Amino acid sequence: MSEIRLTSQHTRSEVIRCLRSALLEHGSATKVELSHNLQISFPTISKFLKQMENRGEVTTVGLDESSGGRRAIRYTYQPNYMLGLAIFLEKGETNYTVFNCLGEVIEQGYTHSMLEEGVSQLTTFIESKRNAYPNMNAVAIGVPGAVNNGTIFHIPGYENYHNLDLKKHIEEQLAIPTVVENDMNAAAIGYMAQREMGERISLFYLYLGKNGPGAGIIINGEIVRGKTYFSGEVSFVPQYDSRNLLEALANGNGGETKSTHMAEKIDAISRLVATITSILNPHYIIFCDDEIDTVMLNQIAERSTNYVPREHLPELAVSNLKHDYLNGLQRLGLSVLISQQIDDQHKEYR
Repeated sequence: MSEIRLTSQHTRSEVIRCLRSALLEHGSATKVELSHNLQISFPTISKFLKQMENRGEVTTVGLDESSGGRRAIRYTYQPNYMLGLAIFLEKGETNYTVFNCLGEVIEQGYTHSMLEEGVSQLTTFIESKRNAYPNMNAVAIGVPGAVNNGTIFHIPGYENYHNLDLKKHIEEQLAIPTVVENDMNAAAIGYMAQREMGERISLFYLYLGKNGPGAGIIINGEIVRGKTYFSGEVSFVPQYDSRNLLEALANGNGGETKSTHMAEKIDAISRLVATITSILNPHYIIFCDDEIDTVMLNQIAERSTNYVPREHLPELAVSNLKHDYLNGLQRLGLSVLISQQIDDQHKEYR
């Protein structure tokens, strides 16, 4: 969570967001430190810290050593003051975590798949978690489809969620701030965040998937969404005269043997690696460790050199999709949490 400086007129929500970010990032701080680092006046810092302390959002952790005057009070954020829920929908099951403002997991588990059911099942599940954790103030939902500002507009095989504004639905039904993200975008965010990669890093995170391949694309630290939020739908990438990537991975050339089909699969993925290398030239291409093993990774790397010079190939690596996915959703949920506004009567408002 990077520190944000405010150098112009700042709103109440900006001040609160920056105070939370700074305290969570540094663990503790004095009013003087916060005023200096955030470039917000000392009286403003004092006013907001007092409000946050009164509602139990921050607490004091002692006094600093004296430098000749009054000893400064040191403040810290209470990470369990607000909690978030990260939940991702898959064909086989629904995974979730409840986490605090430090990203620490309070509860983690899974339940049955809700993709083939109506959205009411998902709403009921989220409501049950909010009842168990009344201070749950953010929900981050991941879906295997293309998302435009909370609306799922491309999710093959799951008509109940097609053209559904899931963000609006959850917020209207449960009054919990919600963010909805494509699964591979969330995984790419989680992969970068977990490894604390720099802002200039570019990567391509590929999932072959149960419903066809998809990818999360990050360029210079930013998710690429595209004009119509269709970026990453790589199943449509044409690879052969009559087959796109989805068709090539599904049945190859109609090869009769398992070894022949595997060779065709390696070739199809290698062609995609070459395409991405030529167009994006990323630092990394990430595969899912339950889909690509070390032997296949080496075969893909070698085969890719048939199509693009070896020296331009990115680093090919494997990672745990579930871990990265949940971590990415938590990061998105944390962003929502630290932006929460709370009135003087301790009630949330948006």
